[in-house]
Amino acid sequence: MIKRASLVLALAGAALLTGCASAPKTLYGWDGYQPQVYQHFKGESPDQQIAEMETALQAISAKGASAPPGFHAHLGMLYSITGKQDQMVAQFEDEKKLFPESATYMNFLLAKVKKGEQ
Repeated sequence: MIKRASLVLALAGAALLTGCASAPKTLYGWDGYQPQVYQHFKGESPDQQIAEMETALQAISAKGASAPPGFHAHLGMLYSITGKQDQMVAQFEDEKKLFPESATYMNFLLAKVKKGEQ
């Protein structure tokens, strides 16, 4: 009887501790980023993806979070596909500013744009 009561008490304690645990706060706001990358590979319209990513970016900013690595680069690529070169350059510059480790690749892409390559 004592073993059974101890077991029930231990299980109740474990359940209580598990229920009180909160999920760790993530470093970045991922709102809509991963689904949009997936939609890109499925062939969804770039204009639709841009609209959804701009909405996601506003939601991320409203939460006080930062866009994840690659978000601005992906949005810049979508702007490039739709011929919005100025917005593409701005997004690539944002990616470089937020994630300096991406500067080499962003500079490579920006140099190709300056040369007129796609």
